[in-house]
Amino acid sequence: MNKWLVTTICLTSATVSMAVSAMEKRYVATPMQSTWQMVANTPLECRLVHPIPNYGDAVFSSIASKKINLDFELKMRRPMGETRNVSLVSMPPHWRPGESAERISNIKFFKQFDGYIGGQTAWGILSELEKGRYPTFSYQDWQSRDQRIEVALSSVLFQQKYNAFSDCVANLLPYSFEDISFTILHYDRSSVQLNKASQKRLAQIAEYIRHNQDIDLVLVSTYTDSVESKSVSQNLSEQRAEVLRDYFESLGLPEDRIQVQGYGKRRPVADNSSPIGKNKNRRVVISLGRTQV
Repeated sequence: MNKWLVTTICLTSATVSMAVSAMEKRYVATPMQSTWQMVANTPLECRLVHPIPNYGDAVFSSIASKKINLDFELKMRRPMGETRNVSLVSMPPHWRPGESAERISNIKFFKQFDGYIGGQTAWGILSELEKGRYPTFSYQDWQSRDQRIEVALSSVLFQQKYNAFSDCVANLLPYSFEDISFTILHYDRSSVQLNKASQKRLAQIAEYIRHNQDIDLVLVSTYTDSVESKSVSQNLSEQRAEVLRDYFESLGLPEDRIQVQGYGKRRPVADNSSPIGKNKNRRVVISLGRTQV
């Protein structure tokens, strides 16, 4: 083979290689760059973040709820300008060349939003990372039709933080703010103390408030049945309200965030002529407000 032909082949190969490279842009943390950070670790929220250099962050999160939940977001510094079909593939790290790529799912990222995945697919991404593999998102660049974007999550230094994340998820409260933000509790007759079932519910509200600094208002409205006279009922209602004010203050809530009101036997919600109706009317309504983020 003459020199001219060899040179031509080498130049052609280099040109093809450069063309392929130009058609694909890959974002991934190198082993030296790879970090995983627990940025929230409370009974209300768990959040695990992986920075992807020059691209953004991969974020796993789970919140207090009746059901175990997991959300994943691929937060982009430059959101997509168009909706894109995305291929999600589990890739082996380059130091394990004998392994093959495995398809996880096909998903869709929507225009001007961070890439979101929930449920089983999000758990699947964690599972692939635990295996030491690189979950990789691949999609066509919305600005350049001939260029494909690849965004990979590195499994380097993942395991230790994942263990902390798993422990956090296991210790999340089994109820959310929505579950307790409006609660009706009940009293035994002529008592200023809630009945046993309601005391348990109040303890849940207290536990949530202890961990949430965003609670900025607690409204307490107490009511009685119609057994006693108007003045006695009003006095009992106000005593119940004050007991709850003291209780919420003991949790660390400032006095100006607690509003209580005793209504006596006004505003019944059931017929006072029956025991069941009286029981429903001996109640306290607790409403919580919180700072909107």
